[in-house]
Amino acid sequence: MTNQNESLLQVRDLTTTFHSKGRVLRAVDGISFDVRAGEVLGLVGESGSGKSITQRSIIGLARDYGTVEGSVYWKGEDLLARTDKQLQSVRGSQISMIFQEPMTSLNPLLTVGLQIEENLKAHTDLDRRARTARAIELLDMVGIPSAASRIKDFPHQFSGGMRQRVMIAIALASNPELLLADEPTTALDVTIQDQILQLLLSLAKNLNMAIVLVTHDLGVVAQTCDRVAVMYAGRLVETGSVRDVLKRPQHPYTLGLLKSVPENIPPRTPLYSVPGTPPALDALPKGCAFAPRCLKAENVCLGTKPPLAVLGDGISSACHFTADIREEVLA
Repeated sequence: MTNQNESLLQVRDLTTTFHSKGRVLRAVDGISFDVRAGEVLGLVGESGSGKSITQRSIIGLARDYGTVEGSVYWKGEDLLARTDKQLQSVRGSQISMIFQEPMTSLNPLLTVGLQIEENLKAHTDLDRRARTARAIELLDMVGIPSAASRIKDFPHQFSGGMRQRVMIAIALASNPELLLADEPTTALDVTIQDQILQLLLSLAKNLNMAIVLVTHDLGVVAQTCDRVAVMYAGRLVETGSVRDVLKRPQHPYTLGLLKSVPENIPPRTPLYSVPGTPPALDALPKGCAFAPRCLKAENVCLGTKPPLAVLGDGISSACHFTADIREEVLA
């Protein structure tokens, strides 16, 4: 069993670019982070910040349509140095992924049982009878009622929440050590969303499985994650424990996201929103990507990219004026 404090995954200077009509689009811009065994790490940020592409880059899926550079160490071995064929022994086996919309991820022409068994056939030595038994066990594990009969049903016969449970069952078929979850509760109502999140947390605890959870919802982060990494325009701007980042944010973008969450405000009070819009990927600012939207930006912000610096309180922040942000939070 992997030690709880040992890093399963080490992402170093990960950069992913796409080329479109002569333009170079940098979707992920030199990010680095670690994931430990049994840990739930939240990747949070606005749409287009690079969260989902980061996940796809980790397991080589972004290489089909872009250029991925840097290093992704899985148990000490660089996955980016592997060919797609070599990655098959890790992808879907040791590292699994579930996507935003299960209806487009599941094959509508195959029963859910067959789709689970496909993963089992690819990554285990189980015979056909054992694969069927394991498929039933997995459906039962993720909370599908009457699992033995429902393995013969097709995706359209399940509700949205149940289809997402099927996707989780498929991802768990090979007993992965790391699960990449790309907004797994999108388009689900609040009650079902909570059920799916609690299921993932329970599985992570019982299986000692690490999770990288992509979301734009800070409430989900507070409810499910151990640590959080805030992304903006393809860069990491702040990382740390959920408690520290949400209670004492050290970057103006994180502070803006928190202010945007309505909490204990009088009726008819205008809701706060971060001013401006994120920059285009082919026209990222020379300095801090958030500077054009930041009320505290000065000349140094426009010309010099701030590094993601480790602070004394366990948070890493990429801001030239972290001390000013800290004063505002404590005020």
